[in-house]
Amino acid sequence: MGACLRVLFCLFAFGAAAPAWPAAEIRVVQQEAFALVAPQAGEVALEVSAVRFVDGGWEHATIEAAFRQSATILAGCGVRLTGVTLRLVEAPREFQFYSTPVSRAFARALPLARPTVYFVRDTLNRPAFDAEAIGRSNSRSRPELLNTIWVTLGTPDLGIVLAHELAHLLMDSGEHSDAAGNLMRAATAAENTRLDAAQCERMRRSGWEGGLLR
Repeated sequence: MGACLRVLFCLFAFGAAAPAWPAAEIRVVQQEAFALVAPQAGEVALEVSAVRFVDGGWEHATIEAAFRQSATILAGCGVRLTGVTLRLVEAPREFQFYSTPVSRAFARALPLARPTVYFVRDTLNRPAFDAEAIGRSNSRSRPELLNTIWVTLGTPDLGIVLAHELAHLLMDSGEHSDAAGNLMRAATAAENTRLDAAQCERMRRSGWEGGLLR
């Protein structure tokens, strides 16, 4: 069994104003795209942007392997994670730590197609969680973070965590499940990979309505 994670789709919002940084201090030094699951007839496709930082501790191979696992999980619901565009970004060190005001400024300075997953060193928000997703229903006071996911270095069961957080975004819901083996249990673990029919239907419907699926 994997260790329990501090994973939350936050239902509260931070109202602090986002400071500004000179755009010249943020630079994409490398961009790589990798294909995952080919779409099938009658299914919906999801494409994801991702960011890791120079000297941020995250390796491309680790991220790609995790996305491949999450693609397999979501495919069980007819949601095809077709590909990821991963950018390696050089930026001031403060951006490597998830903090609502600073991360709002970063997302505004480097606009990317959503959903976007940011692989950061740690979180400065309290309470602290290994991964956090911000969807339509909980982004009104922080619109720059709409449809983003923030994952901290060292998060165990990374592929399952990514699938869990992407499901939160697609369903636009912070709900968790008590069902054994369900992906949406509050504590992610290696054996929690299944989604039921109602969850799959909601993910496809809400994800389409929210413009995340095509």
